[in-house]
Amino acid sequence: MPRNHEAVLAFEDPLNYLPRKPIQEFGKRRVIYDENQPCSGLYVVILGRVKVTSTAEDGFETIGRVVCAEGFFGEFALIGAENRSESAVALDTASIMCWSRSEIEQQIDREPRLGVALSQYLVRQCIELQDRIESMAVHKTPERVMLALLQLGSSAGTPMADGTTRIGSLTHHTIAEYVGTSREIVTFQMNRLRRLGLLTYSRKFIDIHAPAMQQALREQGILSGHSSSMNGQALGFVGR
Repeated sequence: MPRNHEAVLAFEDPLNYLPRKPIQEFGKRRVIYDENQPCSGLYVVILGRVKVTSTAEDGFETIGRVVCAEGFFGEFALIGAENRSESAVALDTASIMCWSRSEIEQQIDREPRLGVALSQYLVRQCIELQDRIESMAVHKTPERVMLALLQLGSSAGTPMADGTTRIGSLTHHTIAEYVGTSREIVTFQMNRLRRLGLLTYSRKFIDIHAPAMQQALREQGILSGHSSSMNGQALGFVGR
């Protein structure tokens, strides 16, 4: 088993130490928090998907993460800070739990391992974000789109019997926000990847042919030769 996979298995799961809270339901495209509706705590997705978006001073929006089941967001609430540039919107009908900062602190007092688990989770998020920032700085748009699709497949996809990884419907505009480019460029690149046989897609799903896409990136010197994971941290970016 690869060393990096062993490390992933060693991580603590914060959900093992958090008390159950009432489930909140958010319809598709409903805002969970934004500059007009402050973040009220640390959230976890039970069902559905949530996109966490940052808005620059010029109004340009970039998706920081697509959060799926058992994923957390709203971490700024843990330090008592408001991040008015960040918003969270349900991509699908989403079921969510939320804990306030005081509830998290009280639970850490009762169960210190929760503090360790949350620290590990936040460090992993920082590493994955750093990989994405470096990808945007180093690689050209075609490679960035491919890397983004692999990362989305790792965090939000479902392995299929034919070896592909299926992501539920994501618009080209949403992928463009994630990559940091325009919808028109993403549409062009998605069509190119489909012609190359590296993905298939419809209005309902995107099927990523991950091994073939990884091999194409390795041939360009963008992935290290030994990398076989689709996890952003383990993709083995080179050429930094």
